[in-house]
Amino acid sequence: MQLSGAQMVIEALGREGIKTVFGYPGGAIMNVYDEVYKQNYFEHILTRHEQAAVHAADGYARAKGDVGVAFVTSGPGFTNAVTGLATAYMDSVPIVVISGQVPITMIGTDAFQEIDAVGISRSCVKHNYLVKDVNELPKILKEAFYIARTGRPGPVHIDIPKDVTAQIGEFVYPKSIKLKTYKPNYNGNPRQIKKAIELIAESKRPVLYLGGGVMSSSATKPVREFVQLTGIPAVETLMARGSLRYDDEYLFGMLGMHGSYAANMAMSEADLMIAVGARFDDRVTGKLSEFAKHAKIIHIDIDPSSIGKIVDVDLPIVGDIKNVIKDMMPRMKDKVKKENFAPWVELLKRYDEIHPLRFEDSDEVIKPQWVIKRVGETLGDKAIITTDVGQHQMWTAQFYPFTNPRQFITSGGLGTMGFGLPAAMGVKKAKEEKISINFSGDGSILMNIQELMTAVESKIPVINIILNNNFLGMVRQWQTFFYDKRYASTDLSMQPDFVKLAESFGGVGFRCTTKEEFGEALEKAIQSGKVALLDVVVDRLENVLPMVPSGGTLYNMMLDFKE
Repeated sequence: MQLSGAQMVIEALGREGIKTVFGYPGGAIMNVYDEVYKQNYFEHILTRHEQAAVHAADGYARAKGDVGVAFVTSGPGFTNAVTGLATAYMDSVPIVVISGQVPITMIGTDAFQEIDAVGISRSCVKHNYLVKDVNELPKILKEAFYIARTGRPGPVHIDIPKDVTAQIGEFVYPKSIKLKTYKPNYNGNPRQIKKAIELIAESKRPVLYLGGGVMSSSATKPVREFVQLTGIPAVETLMARGSLRYDDEYLFGMLGMHGSYAANMAMSEADLMIAVGARFDDRVTGKLSEFAKHAKIIHIDIDPSSIGKIVDVDLPIVGDIKNVIKDMMPRMKDKVKKENFAPWVELLKRYDEIHPLRFEDSDEVIKPQWVIKRVGETLGDKAIITTDVGQHQMWTAQFYPFTNPRQFITSGGLGTMGFGLPAAMGVKKAKEEKISINFSGDGSILMNIQELMTAVESKIPVINIILNNNFLGMVRQWQTFFYDKRYASTDLSMQPDFVKLAESFGGVGFRCTTKEEFGEALEKAIQSGKVALLDVVVDRLENVLPMVPSGGTLYNMMLDFKE
């Protein structure tokens, strides 16, 4: 077929099965948007900011388990999108972002709305392209989706000059892609797998360290089977919540800076760590020299560059987690005895009994943890949960009863305030049968509040629960603990009327100062079928505990803090 560059973009998305695209038009991408107007392959959601378009595509990808797509224009349109790209990159999320660029003849002339998009994005994407020939565009589009989806997933950026989108070329869309320098290894080395089984059989105190790669690999089912087969206790990172059911007898919660006592002690006292799709983030390890210092380490990951990057590994296995775990299980039945680990499991259960995740509930003031538990009790797996970043994010990870993979969607690596609302819109478009709940703070929600208009216009009924403590809560907590209560620029007592704000956009708003008001507001928000803001007034000085101070050791947690 002879198509324009803009038509090629639309045709490629149709062939990739894309049903929803998020974006914001501008001069350099107008040719593409003209074709968006004519096509019937996908729904286009007009966001009110480019950052939100990319976050929405990100949330869509995480919930769907496939590639999300966003369109942005050149210059400030693209620079606004960079935060979204970096967020997806840090959390290994497969998205394709297509940006317009000034015409080829104007690149390098400081033309209106020109920016070196490829140069800017290079450090925060898996791969990027500047398209200079319309005839190369079909192959580039196919490669972009292939690279985003395969191996360790990630964002891919395609920058298309305006004249290329107008030019006519031959559209030959490849059926498959083979790249000389990019060949992910999906199957683990059998000898390494055999050695891993031997190490597990010899251990007395093994622990499974589950990371976000379990989600990326869609490996939840074999991982759950592995745990039940072996009886090895497991801990999850923030990005892995939902890998195991919250009530699994072998799950000891989230580990790290705000992890459970049992999870952090498991890592500290283990004699063997099996890292599964985890990257040894600093919020997990704490002081590296003390991290799991008694343990041998098996690291399973599809990305060889992640293995040995932070900690020395005794046994690397490069491969897709799903395949490696499936290969391991049949060989373990005769060699690994579940009862061998029973005393270790009982010890961790005792740790959990001594120092469980808890909070002091109150009838006089709403505790933020209570709100999250109440939503969990009410909705359970009927909801998919997104969050912004801060205290509410950690409380959600600690107290929501996650039962399914891809049920918890949050910005882990970059820690992006403003992620929650647009990501929740993407979640709802990906999983319309689910209730999309965004837990936010009174600081985070204002970062992309304009997306209430997108949700109203596109009829996306996202429920935003603001845990309002009139503070930048996590920063305030650090100031309380480590800066002698010098609350520099963290008091947010001056806030809008969130109820009127929601109503002004065309949504619904509720202010909740009691538990009864919250229960009624949540039910009304669900029944409304509209985007909602629930402004929940919570205890201003509540802290997230346990806490491992930055650079501290996992076994030396702050379990309580007295004012």
